[in-house]
Amino acid sequence: MSPYPSFDAAGATLTMLPERALLWRERAMLILADVHFGKAAAFRAGGIPVPHGTTRANLDLIDTLVQRHAVRHVVFLGDFLHARAGRVAGTLQALARWRSCNAGLSLTLVRGNHDHHAGDPPEALAMEIVDEPWRVGPLAFCHHPQTVDGAFAIVGHVHPVYRLAAAGDALRLPCFVVDGQWAMLPAFGDFTGGYRIHAQPGQRIFLAADDCVLPLPD
Repeated sequence: MSPYPSFDAAGATLTMLPERALLWRERAMLILADVHFGKAAAFRAGGIPVPHGTTRANLDLIDTLVQRHAVRHVVFLGDFLHARAGRVAGTLQALARWRSCNAGLSLTLVRGNHDHHAGDPPEALAMEIVDEPWRVGPLAFCHHPQTVDGAFAIVGHVHPVYRLAAAGDALRLPCFVVDGQWAMLPAFGDFTGGYRIHAQPGQRIFLAADDCVLPLPD
């Protein structure tokens, strides 16, 4: 029994992880949105000083989740690479080393808007690359928020965060948004920012904290 909350998506049980990922345990599948590998490198190429190490940190976190949950397939919901300027040697070498250590892992990228500009990942990463919506069983994997006839859509793109405020203090947390026909993931990447959202009628919001996922009270 998972300690994290799950929801039903047209018969598929999906578990929300505090690391801002979804787990489809029945398929041993880990679902990530908006990793934006190479974003920090793209900023540095533009003369903006930002920290190094974000690619390695994201890859280490994927490794942790793959091992912890016995994952066999990782699905990226778009924006795998941030920009052409981020395709620097250090980023591509880190991805290649990671792939060589995970040669048995199936990888699928559902192209997003940044992927069209940055270009597909190197062929050496041996990723299946598809356009949205990519349907698997009752689910349709997408980058952009949308509804898909006859399927429950799993989407990214927005980088949703929710603002909690109390007693003059405030905190922004990444969040999952679950609707009747789709669910939206927070951005997985550490260096991606977030877009503040508000709860809409019929939607459930789940906050991704350090070690738990908390439902927002009605």
